[in-house]
Amino acid sequence: MISKKQYFVFGRLVYECLLLNICIIVALVIRKPELFGDLSYLNSSNLYSLFGVFNLTWLSIILWNGDPEERYRSALSARSKQIILESFIFLGILSTLAVVFKVEYFNRTTFLLPIVLFTFCNILLLKPMFEFMKRRRKYHANDYNILLVGGGEGANHVLNYAKNHEHLGYSLVGVVNDEEPVLAMAGHTNYVKNGMNGSLPGTIYNLDKKSSNLLGNLDDLPEILEQRQVDEIFISLPSNKEREIRNAIRTADTHGVRVNLVPETPLYLGQNFRSYSLDSTPVFQMRKSPLDKFRNFFFKKLFDLAFAFAVIVLLSPVFLLIAFLIYIQGDGPVLYKPLRKGEAGNTFQCFKFRTMKECDDPVNGTRSTIKNDPRITKIGRFLRKYDLDELPQFFNVLKGDMSVVGPRPHRINLQSDFRKIVDNYMIRHYIKPGITGWAQVNGWRGPTKSLAQKTERIKHDLWYIENWSFWLDIKIVFLTVFGGKSRKNAF
Repeated sequence: MISKKQYFVFGRLVYECLLLNICIIVALVIRKPELFGDLSYLNSSNLYSLFGVFNLTWLSIILWNGDPEERYRSALSARSKQIILESFIFLGILSTLAVVFKVEYFNRTTFLLPIVLFTFCNILLLKPMFEFMKRRRKYHANDYNILLVGGGEGANHVLNYAKNHEHLGYSLVGVVNDEEPVLAMAGHTNYVKNGMNGSLPGTIYNLDKKSSNLLGNLDDLPEILEQRQVDEIFISLPSNKEREIRNAIRTADTHGVRVNLVPETPLYLGQNFRSYSLDSTPVFQMRKSPLDKFRNFFFKKLFDLAFAFAVIVLLSPVFLLIAFLIYIQGDGPVLYKPLRKGEAGNTFQCFKFRTMKECDDPVNGTRSTIKNDPRITKIGRFLRKYDLDELPQFFNVLKGDMSVVGPRPHRINLQSDFRKIVDNYMIRHYIKPGITGWAQVNGWRGPTKSLAQKTERIKHDLWYIENWSFWLDIKIVFLTVFGGKSRKNAF
């Protein structure tokens, strides 16, 4: 789910980058139209350097000048002010570079005009561009689905925000509430007006299940989360409903759904929260993670792609040798592709080198590997001892199903067992599963028969989500390769 929201930010960065490059081209045509008649100049290092410097400078400003998600989520006036401020920083950095490196190619028109054009177009055209993206059918699968639990003024603000920011991918799944009437924004097509006018902003609506998005009451929340794709819930309940609030949070955690508390909700659940605003409404997001910040997500994604690509290229002879040894055994296919649960509970095929004569059912398999398992082949025993059977999962990383480091993906039936036994288990699905993880390098891998084995594994996974850092990923990779605990209980 973290990835889904960050992909929205990434998509908008790509469109903004495209706009910047168009402005550079327009400025060059205005400055020296004859340049584009000279095909040899189009291949010159000067032109490549110009585009490279502009794009890298702009991206650096965006990543280090706050959270890009907040930038795109802010109101148009606030975003316009930030864009203008960034343009001054942009201009200052490029001017400094031109002076320090004595770059003659940088004259006033060459780098001033693109920035002026980009700033102007960015303010005027970015929102329509996002709305165009929203209308495209292929983007609808990536909508960020939110569910509102409760009513009152806080609910009214959330409903207004969801309606006014549809261009950012927000999609209201519906409302769960025990009491009527509920406040909703005027003009919202999913609600039916009953003729009552409220003193608070918006209009009071009487929600009818058959004609609106009222999905049920609080007791129906588990069933609703089971049947519908929900990424986050916003809880707007009064402080005298403490039991209902706790039950809603517990239900959301069980289903791996992010929780946000609006101001009417008492903040009594510890310090692991992130505060932000929906326009003027403060919201508290429970169970924060450093990966909520686009900058951290971006660097982790870059590391995943670069590391996975490097491993596949450098170890390609090892891949081929292992595949050949498995093939000549003649016991079955080279790869075993069981279904696993990943981010947001999505199912994917997890690639592994086959290590058994008789593999478990990839879809409905329930047989865990045991010590001295007779199904394991000779080459398979060696591969499992040194985790070489997991190497094909680097292709899963390139596909976007997995990360290099993260909670290990579980079988479908094992996930069902964990959900019933271990509290907060589904929170591990906030991020992509990993080839290796914090639990594995601390010795919590292999059997999950005892309660301690299950709880410790999940405890380490949740600690990783809440305390992620780039250097923690590097440490885990190092301990996976050179640490003794990482191969404990490997059989």
